[in-house]
Amino acid sequence: MPSDILDNQGRGEASWQWPSVHTEGRKFGAIAGGIALIGWLILGPWVGWPLAVLTLCVLAFFRDPVRVTPQDERCIVAPADGLVTLIQKVPPPRELTADDGSGAAPMPADPVTRISIFMSVFDVHINRAPIGGTVQRVIYIPGKFVNADLDKASEENERQHILIERGDGTRICFTQIAGLVARRIVPFIKPGDIIAAGQRIGLIRFGSRVDVYLPAGTEPRVLMGQRIVAGETVLAEMGAAPVIEGVAQ
Repeated sequence: MPSDILDNQGRGEASWQWPSVHTEGRKFGAIAGGIALIGWLILGPWVGWPLAVLTLCVLAFFRDPVRVTPQDERCIVAPADGLVTLIQKVPPPRELTADDGSGAAPMPADPVTRISIFMSVFDVHINRAPIGGTVQRVIYIPGKFVNADLDKASEENERQHILIERGDGTRICFTQIAGLVARRIVPFIKPGDIIAAGQRIGLIRFGSRVDVYLPAGTEPRVLMGQRIVAGETVLAEMGAAPVIEGVAQ
């Protein structure tokens, strides 16, 4: 399934399957399972059962389901599962608008549309690339751990900026932000890597947020309050600026 081609004309085969557990989470599952076993043997089932349920919750947090990513160069796909909580016109992160001496051109400082996606502890926390291209920058910044749902989290929290550039010069930057519970951003990529749209690029442990900065002249195709799926939901189309309204019901 991960390498299969599927389309909107019925090509390919699709079936439900249990999501795998990412390797990053297996050690945490093993630790929780070991504690559950010891608790069961020493203190009995009344302690062992809750710890066993906790082990399942840990494994569920690190689940890594297969996603079907649209293969259209106009599409910017969601990098994270979760809830769209903010859509604003803001300047890109200052760390990406400054020349860092790497040779990669900095982002223009002009305001662009930022989409903020809040991930609860119940969401899949594997983050994916919104477009394919070359990773130009990965900038980690230590910081606070205030509620990731707050606007100030973009400037104050522990975060990691990622800049991807396509062959045609189009660049997308997005930011992984640690939250009130999350305490670790784990990257799977580094500068110079060539990645595909929808490819796994990292995770944030235990609840967090991802900000996506759209290219100039591009507006979202998602709405405030909408739930989206990493690697599948189309956040925007390059160069398109439609006005879309929705009704909560």
